[in-house]
Amino acid sequence: MGGGENNREWEFHMRSIASGARDSNAAVDLSLLNSVKRLCELCKNEKSEESIARIYPHLNRIFQRAVASISQSQTSCGLLLLAIVQFFLDFGDAVLHDADPSLRTFFRSCLSREFADPAVAEATLYFLEKNKRKLSSAFPALLPQFFPLLLKLLAWNGEKLESIFLRVFPGLISIGSFLSLFPPLLDLPILAVALEKVEKSSGPLVGNSIASIQKSTAPEMLLALMDEAYTGSTVGDAGTDVESVDNTIALSDPLFLELLKDENDGLAERNWTSPAMTATLQAVTNAPQSDRLKQALRIAPRLLDVYFTTAIHDVNDALLCSLIPILMVRYSMLFPDKIFSYEVQKRILEFMLAAFHRSPNFVALLKKPITDRLGEAYNSLAKVSRLMTVPYEIQ
Repeated sequence: MGGGENNREWEFHMRSIASGARDSNAAVDLSLLNSVKRLCELCKNEKSEESIARIYPHLNRIFQRAVASISQSQTSCGLLLLAIVQFFLDFGDAVLHDADPSLRTFFRSCLSREFADPAVAEATLYFLEKNKRKLSSAFPALLPQFFPLLLKLLAWNGEKLESIFLRVFPGLISIGSFLSLFPPLLDLPILAVALEKVEKSSGPLVGNSIASIQKSTAPEMLLALMDEAYTGSTVGDAGTDVESVDNTIALSDPLFLELLKDENDGLAERNWTSPAMTATLQAVTNAPQSDRLKQALRIAPRLLDVYFTTAIHDVNDALLCSLIPILMVRYSMLFPDKIFSYEVQKRILEFMLAAFHRSPNFVALLKKPITDRLGEAYNSLAKVSRLMTVPYEIQ
């Protein structure tokens, strides 16, 4: 490490992380976060593999201890874990560390609990933007797998993070996520409603301090909902007082389990006629819209703009052809807001027209299944007529 001043700074921060690696309670110390960041900067400037090798065991130990203590910790580990994962990404080759398990651990163990923390949410998106080239080339399946969690982050934090989210958003689209991503984009407003219902029934997802988040039962409820979705166990089995939950949201309802999940497990049918959904939409329609819901209603159409643009330019015909029947089914199954419905339906029609222009063979290929599904899905002859004119507008 060149230079006397750098040497002194290096030794100071090395002692800090060495102590943190030995003391499990130090894993969330803010001074430790500063030491991790500064050591990463020094390693980049000096390009010393020996220095990197000295730091790595300490950071790896701190990472593991921080993850293990998340559920009991009174402070957030999110920013510290992001700083350590950044080190793994930057210098993993030098120390033979595969960053993929660490990235997935951060999403599953940390972000799933701390997505409602504005500082962690913003730092996560900036981390993803900074590393998007490396993530897309070395870990292309990561963001498509965790897009439901990132949409929860956006639905909760709203328009203040929309700009940075839109820069990250194309990385969520892949062959494996393309079809399953569309319904959650369309349902961003109802996701915001579901998250607010969880907060109302179980305490704040985020409060005045990080400690209040960790003391809240809401993150645990979300994890319990995920567990129910994947294992079949019930929220009640985990000790949650289901009777205390707002009766407009049934925690065992498959639709809400689908909305609140953290990982992409494929295209799932969303039953908009379920009792829980019907009751929730009725309650939302009869009550003033929250600021978070208003923001979600504005954000969703802008996300669809990026999604549809990517679809037209980058997606193959097989996926594009598979998407169109889904669009037809969901055309009238939207959150009951007039402006939102208009904006979404306009985009769906414009996209379908562009898709038929790009691939005219879709007209013959999809005419019968689209007609059959429209007959089942819609009661409005006007909407059926409008949708069915789209294939012929290319002629």
